[in-house]
Amino acid sequence: MIPLIFSIASASLIFAIFKLFDRFKIDTFQAIVVNYITAFLIGLALYSDEWNPRALEQNNWMIYALLCSLLFIGLFFVMARSSQINGVASTSIAVKMSMVVSLILMIVGYSESFTYFKLLGIIIAFMGLFLVSYEKKKGAKTSATWMLILLFFGSGALDFILNYVQKYELGVLTPSLFTAIGLGTAGVIGLGILSLKMILGRSRLEIRTIIAGILLGIPNYFSIYLLLLSYKTTGWTDSKVLAITNVSILIVSAMIGFLAFKENASNQKIIGLISAILAIGILYIAN
Repeated sequence: MIPLIFSIASASLIFAIFKLFDRFKIDTFQAIVVNYITAFLIGLALYSDEWNPRALEQNNWMIYALLCSLLFIGLFFVMARSSQINGVASTSIAVKMSMVVSLILMIVGYSESFTYFKLLGIIIAFMGLFLVSYEKKKGAKTSATWMLILLFFGSGALDFILNYVQKYELGVLTPSLFTAIGLGTAGVIGLGILSLKMILGRSRLEIRTIIAGILLGIPNYFSIYLLLLSYKTTGWTDSKVLAITNVSILIVSAMIGFLAFKENASNQKIIGLISAILAIGILYIAN
């Protein structure tokens, strides 16, 4: 239970840090690259003794590590921009409601039973996503609904891949090292892009950006590693772990957005939030 609680706290903290990037004029992409290098070094420092050379022979996990790394850096950048443009509450709701996508993939991939109760939860979840993401333009105010939609489907796919790898593909490799390797690969990809931008004179690394990236990398690593650990230690089904995690992060992040950052808590968004909580509750009961 403790890993689950700290995973929820770490993931909720990420959204708040992204919002602060905009306030302190942090270069988002640079910070994300530093964040992944930091997360990799944390995993290596804490869990390098868990390495088993046989993992190089049982190497099915490698392709999944590469796939996850691409999703890590791509979705993380969109999440950061969306937190700044659409707000912490809307972004966290879109990301956490992606559990619907994960559940659909689990139903198809693991041949789980499909009931009308699950269908009801999925319909309500999509309704909630629409309510929190749709916003009429008012003057110069901007929004990016496409980011919320991309995060909804992309995060759901990532959650399913992480769950699938943890269940079937890790072999002798531990979840802690798989997390570190995936994040480290994302860091290498980002470092290559950042280096090219710096060579072309389009970017310049700043001390405050490095500090921001380090502060982001700590909760980022543990949010993923502790979620994988929770699948093993809670004694619950994977879908229940995912449901409880997502609804908890959703509530905490939305409250941070509304209370700490004074985001617009319109009736539409509140109804969307309630719909999201209801949908996740239904899907939790249905599994």
